[in-house]
Amino acid sequence: MTTISQARSRHREEALRRGIPPRDVDLLLGDLAGERSLSWLIAHGDEPFDDVPLAALLARRYAGEPLQYIRGRTEFYSRTFLVDSRVLIPRPETEILVEAALERAPRGARVIDIGTGSGCIAVSLALERPDLRVVGVDLSLDALALASRNGARLGASARFAASNLLDAVRDFEVIVSNPPYIPAADVETLATEVRDWEPRMALTPGADGTEIIDRIFSAARGKLVLLEIGYGQDAAVRALAEKHGRRVDAVLNDLAAIPRVVISSAAS
Repeated sequence: MTTISQARSRHREEALRRGIPPRDVDLLLGDLAGERSLSWLIAHGDEPFDDVPLAALLARRYAGEPLQYIRGRTEFYSRTFLVDSRVLIPRPETEILVEAALERAPRGARVIDIGTGSGCIAVSLALERPDLRVVGVDLSLDALALASRNGARLGASARFAASNLLDAVRDFEVIVSNPPYIPAADVETLATEVRDWEPRMALTPGADGTEIIDRIFSAARGKLVLLEIGYGQDAAVRALAEKHGRRVDAVLNDLAAIPRVVISSAAS
């Protein structure tokens, strides 16, 4: 039997050698110690610890599995969401989309979250703006099961339904979506933990990367649309908006100054 301090030191050194952030060790160690913080681990470093379970979790990490899937959860918009290989891992950039929707959705509007995945967007909107009627839709029944679980555990009023884009939706005022937008040929260039672990259908819609965005604009019926887009896609998305008789009202940059969220309404 080793101590917490000894296990932490040994595995952090191994993580560094393997190119994994040592912080991953601390997070997994804290989970196994009973959802403990780093300060607790340091203060209780002399306590005995069986590091066999930690070694098993780290073996998964070294094999490329994302930390969020191993832990079964991630943080998004200051809340903890359950995640696993059924859904895309929520990214900080998507919080910009949530902020934009919170600011622009009319009071009492029905908001449709297309490709809801973990439900992080729909649940966040419903919790931050209780006046909104939020529905998350997805083709994946597995993803919808997890989204519903997230909504229930966080006490959100958001509802979830199976739908191919808006096929099962009739009444709405606002569309929000973080659609798959990576061109198919670019998938093989992604980091291993993204390429080999996250759902392919949540990453790429086809050769161009804008196929789902095109379909969303086509089905939007003049309503307000807020979309997350990929690197270098803003010009292509503007062209698609014009093709469908829409205008781009704003393009919001992420923290790296990359155009990330497009806000579009019907051209007058």
